[in-house]
Amino acid sequence: MKVAVLAYDGVFDSGLAALLDVLDAANAMRGELAQPPPAWEVTTVGAKRRVRTGVGHLVATEPLRQAADAELLIVPALAERRPEELLAYVSGPASAAGRRTVAAARAAGTPVASACTGTFLLAEAGVLDGQRATTSWWLAPVFRARYPAVELDQTRMVVSSAGVTTAGAAFGHVDLALAIVRHRSPALADLIARYLVVDERPSQSAYTIASALAGHDPTVAAFESWVRAHLAEPVSLPAAARDLGVSERTLQRAVRRTLGTSPVRFVQDLRVEQAAHLLRTTDLSLESIARKVGYEHPGTLRELLRDRTGKPVASLRG
Repeated sequence: MKVAVLAYDGVFDSGLAALLDVLDAANAMRGELAQPPPAWEVTTVGAKRRVRTGVGHLVATEPLRQAADAELLIVPALAERRPEELLAYVSGPASAAGRRTVAAARAAGTPVASACTGTFLLAEAGVLDGQRATTSWWLAPVFRARYPAVELDQTRMVVSSAGVTTAGAAFGHVDLALAIVRHRSPALADLIARYLVVDERPSQSAYTIASALAGHDPTVAAFESWVRAHLAEPVSLPAAARDLGVSERTLQRAVRRTLGTSPVRFVQDLRVEQAAHLLRTTDLSLESIARKVGYEHPGTLRELLRDRTGKPVASLRG
């Protein structure tokens, strides 16, 4: 399988390296299987003969035209944490060649894949419109506002939709590369994961910081503060809206627009976050913690913790 990996100035070093390392490991280990899949022929392509990574390393590349022969195009992330600068880059002249390459690949029917901030480049190229995709959890509100035609799915680490595969935050590049290998050989992907000691991470939800997302909208930020102040009580959306000086409908729309979820789900997220914190930092019983975060029955909290973190309560203890 011919794979083109797009490298460009400012590319995230670990993302680029993770993709190349996992695919190299796949080639090295495929012979250990009784029925090995075909090898991956990987070429790093770029608009310049040498590109400078986010931390200043130089990477030699082949001409972009070689991407036209690829059976898969992968776009690593940009090493940029500031939303304004990220949007300026993916929409500006510096990324124009990359956008054209991505658009041409999809027009030719070639699958494309990306992770973390690289998904913004795919979205800017228009190849995610009408599709499901994911990105870094902390950039979800920015992505959702910029690309309303994309169905953002934050429930999974890797999302595939109509020839496009996207993965979550920074080290989601490893998950993305393993998903690429798994598509050809689940056995080989499992073998690589064992050698590299990579645990399965089906979702980013266990790592999400609710307050970081809420801060993108003043109404949602105020709602978050209100909920935290009433965490042990039954939460009333009409009461919250009244105290915040907005209509209930406005509050619901603000939460949905910013977080892509309902106010009820957001309240659950805040309760789970606080419960997990108390489990790590105190010796309180689950029953006591449940009452502190608004649940009469500890079994309800136990189920929510397992659903949101993917871990049993015992493993969350500090």
